[in-house]
Amino acid sequence: MRMQIVLSWTRRPAAIVMIMLMTFLQTYAQSDSESSLRQSIEGLQKQMTEMESLMQEMKAELVRSQTELLQLRQALQASGGRLAAASDALPVDHDFELIQNLEEQQLLKAKVEEQYQTKVESASKYRVRLSGMALVNLFSNRGTVDNLDFPTLAQDDGPLNRRGSFGGSFRQSQFGLEVFGPLVRGARVSADAQFDFAGGFPNVPDGVTLGLPRLRTGGIRLAWPKTTFVAGQDVPFFSPLAPTSIASVAVPAFAYSGNLWTWTPQVRVEHSIDLPADSNLLLQGGILDPLTGETPSSQFFRIPQAGEASRQPAYAMRVAWNRGTPGHQSTIAIGGYYGQHDWGFRRNVNTWAGTTDWIIPAGSRWEFSGEFYRGQALGGLGGGIGRSALFSGPLTDPATRVKGLNAIGGWAQIKFRQTERLEWNGAFGQDNAFAKDLRAFPIVQQSYFEESVARNRAALVNFIYRLRSDLLFSLEYRRLRTFVLSGDSEKADQINLSIGVLF
Repeated sequence: MRMQIVLSWTRRPAAIVMIMLMTFLQTYAQSDSESSLRQSIEGLQKQMTEMESLMQEMKAELVRSQTELLQLRQALQASGGRLAAASDALPVDHDFELIQNLEEQQLLKAKVEEQYQTKVESASKYRVRLSGMALVNLFSNRGTVDNLDFPTLAQDDGPLNRRGSFGGSFRQSQFGLEVFGPLVRGARVSADAQFDFAGGFPNVPDGVTLGLPRLRTGGIRLAWPKTTFVAGQDVPFFSPLAPTSIASVAVPAFAYSGNLWTWTPQVRVEHSIDLPADSNLLLQGGILDPLTGETPSSQFFRIPQAGEASRQPAYAMRVAWNRGTPGHQSTIAIGGYYGQHDWGFRRNVNTWAGTTDWIIPAGSRWEFSGEFYRGQALGGLGGGIGRSALFSGPLTDPATRVKGLNAIGGWAQIKFRQTERLEWNGAFGQDNAFAKDLRAFPIVQQSYFEESVARNRAALVNFIYRLRSDLLFSLEYRRLRTFVLSGDSEKADQINLSIGVLF
């Protein structure tokens, strides 16, 4: 190969000489005078001089390339000798382990590169990721419930109410988009939006199988190393937890049974302070849309409700102490919430809550978690069984008095991780509206729930088995018991089989 390179360089001057010679002969044939012949000879000599200079430069470059090639070959031979000596000195098992680790690292690198390259195309240059869960629920209900596939309350027997039912649903499936944006003043920008198909049913035959898409949560985040700014729609950050359930994801488990959950437009700031002993303090504060739990008065236009009519946001904060590593982290937190509702004619009602939440691991397999709240006029967050205010008469009458409904509630869960793929969960929750408030004010605000409901309980037991990281099965038994103001109660049970594929 070296000879071919040399020949290729030596052939080029010969070609140049032939071209110049032909040019000289042509010039000579066409020349009519001795002066023109002399000029041609001088030009030829000048070109020959330039050609010799070019040949010297090419020769020097060839010598330098050969020298570098020889040095590289010697370095490779020396490296190979050292590797062979080190390999002979190691045991066979260790040598095999090194090779296996190298193969695993190469495979992991290939997977990471594949995941990065297989991204959703976007109009911007920033990476977009599609994620979600395809979820099938098969369920059997005993008793009458408010919602067939993910019930929250037990109802009384009416003339047309069925005391049992069976069905299937795909409308709890979810999908979402996450955008990874630029670095702005040291903050990593990201955004996401999450959707499902539990937004109602079209008014067509068998419309119960045609769930309408709806917005769940989403937001824009600016994340610094210790501080995060969030603006969007999310769970109440002062009540962030929920029981573990695959049977109920369209609304979190124990909604209206002690779990403050409503996805609320909000703006918040989070700041982490490092503490000794592998712990930190998380400070959160922000403002929220002061929701009341009222049903919309129009399908197409947003009319101000009592919360927005107060012309001020709701305010909230949370302080959480965390210790340990993710997956085995202990958390104990307290939070607070305050806002106002304006029901007209200067009838203002304060909405407030004090909250606490906790996650306490016990060894590597057990975990205890839960939340508790006490507050007033919390129907917009799911407290008070979805109701905020009580009236002594028609709301259009200026003499009608308005009172915020007091309520107390919470839930607790125990989790057992039998293996990496199998976990068991048991939980109990209750929401209790104060009976004395309900008796003193006979009219309850327009709400999804009945006026006479005073207390609602829920309990569940389930297991979640992950056949793979992206394929899971779950079987859950749930018990509902709903009390009315007179003291009577209704009971209902559900058995739910869930099959989900994460993507």
